[in-house]
Amino acid sequence: MARLRKILVVGGGTAGWLTACYLAKVVNAKAPGSTDVALVESPRIGLLGVGEATFPSIRGTLSAIGLDECSFLARTGATFKQGILYRDWVRSPGEPGRSEFFHPFSLPNQRSGGQELLPYWLLGMAPGDMAFAEAVTLQSRLVDGNRGPKRSADADFQGAMNYAYHIDAARVAEVLADHGQTELGVKRHLATVEHVSLDEQGNIEHIATREAGRLDADLYIDCTGLHGKLIGEAMHSPFQSRRDVLFADRAVAMQVPYPQVDAPIPSYTMASAQTAGWIWDIGLQDRRGVGYVYSSAHSTKDEAETLFRQHLGDAAAGIEAQHIRFETGYRPEHWRKNCVAVGLAGGFVEPLESTGIALVELGAYLIAHLLPGDTDDMERAARHYNQMVVARYDRIIDFIKMHYCLSQRRDSAFWVDNTMASTVPETLQDKLALWKHRPPHRLDFVSDLEMFQVASWQYVLYGMEFRTELEPMRTAYPHAEEAQREFRMIQQVAEHALRDLPGHRALVEQMVQRSRTRGGRFL
Repeated sequence: MARLRKILVVGGGTAGWLTACYLAKVVNAKAPGSTDVALVESPRIGLLGVGEATFPSIRGTLSAIGLDECSFLARTGATFKQGILYRDWVRSPGEPGRSEFFHPFSLPNQRSGGQELLPYWLLGMAPGDMAFAEAVTLQSRLVDGNRGPKRSADADFQGAMNYAYHIDAARVAEVLADHGQTELGVKRHLATVEHVSLDEQGNIEHIATREAGRLDADLYIDCTGLHGKLIGEAMHSPFQSRRDVLFADRAVAMQVPYPQVDAPIPSYTMASAQTAGWIWDIGLQDRRGVGYVYSSAHSTKDEAETLFRQHLGDAAAGIEAQHIRFETGYRPEHWRKNCVAVGLAGGFVEPLESTGIALVELGAYLIAHLLPGDTDDMERAARHYNQMVVARYDRIIDFIKMHYCLSQRRDSAFWVDNTMASTVPETLQDKLALWKHRPPHRLDFVSDLEMFQVASWQYVLYGMEFRTELEPMRTAYPHAEEAQREFRMIQQVAEHALRDLPGHRALVEQMVQRSRTRGGRFL
């Protein structure tokens, strides 16, 4: 029996530093005699920082490790995110019908009796021809009005609306590195990993670095990115591709300026569908991060960059594009022996619903929960961890695929191929078959294994204009007048909120100024 004395995170960036900070906080690494948490990262690896989106869970994570929200915004250039606006996903541009839908982060309102409004919306009882998200939550109206999700005087990480952030990953990593070392006791090694040595049982014995020599630990956390230097190269944990379901495997990205310094900043991620994928558009404080995620089986690299530049117009003039290769999939064994992968080293799903950092949060949280008190329990912890993580990946892939397979677009092979039944997992096919005659319900999901709440499935399902035929069950919903009052009340409250909440850019500037007034240590 050997006590777990040292954890070594290999690789920096957002994944490495978020994991190191969270674990150091949980084990109280600053205290004498506690488990030691260290991180080694190469001084020569740069980070892209093209703009990345997060999940609402990030607020709880940042709060848990002791960060101040105003200072976080001030130093990282982050902005608020209230959801995702999908453009041209349902049908091809120019075809009759809605061209966009919104996936908000706030949950749908309910009737005063607690019953969902969704059935009443499906039965046509919302005012006019209102989209689902607009009918059941204020947030759709607020983002249309370019309002922020909170007031600057609200408590850290709290607000009227549910929200996440748009971030520059490189700047966030710098803040986490500073905080981890100065406040949480993380020891940092600037060194390049040259070799990973295994013992006779297949555990990592130590890693050899160019600048710091030999580094050893009881538990190694691989945050080395897509190539997985520890979990893949050394431990030979296989990668399971899911390109058969999600075709996108390339991206071309760049940073573009705003047309003027005080330009409005949308508080949502824009996802604009294209002939071989989709373009993200993320507004930071001083620039936009944009990129085209596409399938190399349906577009060449040059075709993708040409389309991308045409989409951006003059904003892209003279700016060099970055080309990125990836593959959707995961390692069924994220945790093997005394090595566990977090972030890209363990798997990747295209960033359509911003799952990247959320999966890092999940990894850090699960490791902290399962952290063995002694090394003899490593195998049990690994087995539980792998089951939980793989289940999450499979459900995420189902959710992302739903965005594609329900599309009515037939203007390119990419969209036609995405609707073929052979590319849709049976688990998703079963859900869609059930939902033809009843809406999604929380009992359709195992909460501890889901990345997305039932509301997210509903927002996307009905944003994509899926048909649930409830007419035969109309008598099961006898509260039509009450539901209609609630629909009207939501619109009235939205009008008040539009007047009450600040503009998004103004909110960010107020919070940045508040941090400067405090003289926060992060400035």
